[in-house]
Amino acid sequence: MDIREKILELKKEKNAVILAHCYQNVEIDEIADYVGDSLYLSQKAVESDADIIVFAGVTFMAQTAKIISPDKKVIIPSLDCGCDMADMITLNQLREFKSKYPDIPTVCYINSTAEVKSECDICCTSSNAMKIVKSLNSDKVLFLPDQFLGKWVESQLDGVEVITYNGCCPIHNKVTVEDVKLMKSKHPGVKVLTHPECRVEVTQISDYVGSTTGIIKYVADNKDLNEFIIVTEKGVIDRLRRDYPDKKFYLIREDMICSSMKTNRFEDIYNALLNEKYEITLDSDISKKALVCIERMLKVSK
Repeated sequence: MDIREKILELKKEKNAVILAHCYQNVEIDEIADYVGDSLYLSQKAVESDADIIVFAGVTFMAQTAKIISPDKKVIIPSLDCGCDMADMITLNQLREFKSKYPDIPTVCYINSTAEVKSECDICCTSSNAMKIVKSLNSDKVLFLPDQFLGKWVESQLDGVEVITYNGCCPIHNKVTVEDVKLMKSKHPGVKVLTHPECRVEVTQISDYVGSTTGIIKYVADNKDLNEFIIVTEKGVIDRLRRDYPDKKFYLIREDMICSSMKTNRFEDIYNALLNEKYEITLDSDISKKALVCIERMLKVSK
């Protein structure tokens, strides 16, 4: 029995479900029950009747699953899977940020810790950020920690000022206008599909801006197009090349790799299931407050 079969057998034995983000190593899809972006996986965590959730992603994602499924055991296969963006804002830094702009609703990107979520009004993902901000019916909104997603949302909404915290994704922040122009010169006429965590000047010259799921859907919907320039983490292009072998995909830069997302291997997932480690535990008060923030998002996203 190979390790894939062992994992599938353990899943069945323990009534477990494996959620995998699409920045994971592509082979993880072979044993995952659901693969997608943060919003999709959050929704699947709520819907699941499993006793154990194994989250092949980064820590804040597993925390989110635990917050919305407190009665389930949530485990993460590796302890080396933090998120640099989420770590850019602490609870004290959030409080300081909010104190400068009192009485303005606060939106936190799902790429944030449970503690940060516990003191924000509503959560969002890159799939629903514009919808979430619009739902607040406010002419000013605080947005954290990702400045670029916040400013992209602002560019899509009339009459809304999005005041952003100075955080970002180090992977998406690598991409420059020069990178895009160079790739366009090599592949003239090819559509540029970009994640909104990229710099404002990069999204401004892209043909489509959307979440990882949005980018994958754009390719699926545009059957007449055979080439695409992909401006996000390498895991997305790996899946596109697998699913559309007759199409050509060009990664904007070869170093678009999130090392934290790539920590999970079959062996890690097998050991996590076998030994039921590493379990996510959260302070109950923080978890309850963060749940309100996430549930508001899920309600708006229906």
